[in-house]
Amino acid sequence: MSLKKTKITKTKITKTKITKTKVSGYGSGSVDVVMSVDQVAKEAAAISANAPKKSDLDKLIKNEPFLNINDLKAGYGKMEILHNFNLKVGKGESLCLIGPNGAGKSTVLHSIFGFTNIFSGSISINGKDITNLTPSQKLSKAGIAYILQDKSVFPKMTVEENLLMGGFLKNKQSEAKEATEKVFEKYSRLAERRYKPAGVLSGGERRLLEISRALVMQPEVLLVDEPSIGLEPRFIDMVFEILDDLQKKDGKTIIMVEQNARKGLAFADIGYVLVSGETAIANYGDTVLSNPDVGRLFLGGKN
Repeated sequence: MSLKKTKITKTKITKTKITKTKVSGYGSGSVDVVMSVDQVAKEAAAISANAPKKSDLDKLIKNEPFLNINDLKAGYGKMEILHNFNLKVGKGESLCLIGPNGAGKSTVLHSIFGFTNIFSGSISINGKDITNLTPSQKLSKAGIAYILQDKSVFPKMTVEENLLMGGFLKNKQSEAKEATEKVFEKYSRLAERRYKPAGVLSGGERRLLEISRALVMQPEVLLVDEPSIGLEPRFIDMVFEILDDLQKKDGKTIIMVEQNARKGLAFADIGYVLVSGETAIANYGDTVLSNPDVGRLFLGGKN
């Protein structure tokens, strides 16, 4: 009986390198650990313990007081979203609202413009109560324009026709025409595409058209809802340059909701963090941007 030699080969075992995958978080940072929406909301609620007082909000205003929200309770139907909410911004200043989903950020803009039910509290501009004005009155009488989120242009209408639509509340069509011409003088990019349908514009050009259409009514206050949403980085920079120009050169007061928290806070004079319909943090934009809690919860763990 013969025994065959069995060849035993060594199996080479290599070490597998395990790397952490970076995942985009709220804003433009990246995180090693992904937090659930519920977890973010829970931890955000914890920072509300030291919520700012009205006097703290007053101190953030550098220019003369202009737009004021006082102890506002507002929502949709019978549902209250904002609870004794306060906001103060000076003339020609900018304010950015950030916070977890469902915090009430867009509801603040909706309430200012007249899209919500106001249960109590008040909204005023330059000392005049505008709480119960309709949206059209807010635009024509109070000088407030609402710039909607993406895709609010009329794609089959020309750029010029879209702009003229922005002046539908003007007393005379000639006034809307005159305001439209001023927009073309200001933005050559739109002037060059004057007779082209809006549907052929790039994402950045459409956003410029949306902003410009709001300017036809010559508002003093711009409510800007998610200006960077759906845009490539190069167009995001362009949009914020446009908004900065409108504030610094034209003296517009800007209240913004922005999902790119880092970009919004870097732009704004004042930053508010909303949690469950109330203001948890309020400070200068760059100060909120450097807050470690804000960085951990809304900026991908980085400041």
